[in-house]
Amino acid sequence: MFICMSQRQGVDLSYEDGARAVELAREAVESFVQHGQREQPGSMREAFYERTGAFVRLESTRGRGSLRGCAGGYRSGEQLGHVIVDSAIEAASEDSCGSEVTPSELPNLTVSVCAVRNVVLTDDPLADLELGTHGVAIDGNGKGGWLYPTVPVQNNWSAREYLDRTCRKAGLPPTAWQDDDVVVTLFEGQVFREREADGSIEEL
Repeated sequence: MFICMSQRQGVDLSYEDGARAVELAREAVESFVQHGQREQPGSMREAFYERTGAFVRLESTRGRGSLRGCAGGYRSGEQLGHVIVDSAIEAASEDSCGSEVTPSELPNLTVSVCAVRNVVLTDDPLADLELGTHGVAIDGNGKGGWLYPTVPVQNNWSAREYLDRTCRKAGLPPTAWQDDDVVVTLFEGQVFREREADGSIEEL
């Protein structure tokens, strides 16, 4: 049962919007890593003026590949274009995965962006979670973590495993999502990513 549902937020991005969102995130990462500067969104597409949350993930294509950085939030009072830039910079910083992305890594990174469209609080996440539709954010004991809506589908996880793994990402016990003092938030979002480092872009 839902205990609270926000009004629908966000905007439906076209493919062109999504491709530009990923390009903007990459530009922000490169500007920060190479020059220590914050990239300004500049002339933004109309959709980027919407005030909504977004997430950015950086993944290494070296070897077996690995998560290199992730940042963002499911709620924001800022315009989407600025949220993408700020999230991309945070994902590339040492605060994300323990070490700042270096210039030599840039050719071997893929960038993805998830633009949030709707946020739902639930007191029964196992029942309310729709795999492939909902991302999950978990907050409790001063810790927090999230995973894209596409992740459980790509990894063939059950809803329970998805919740368990989001808890582990937050630094909490796997079953913490069942605790009364832990907040589970479901969010819908559109995910766009580079197929390969600085390559063509697809919507997942």
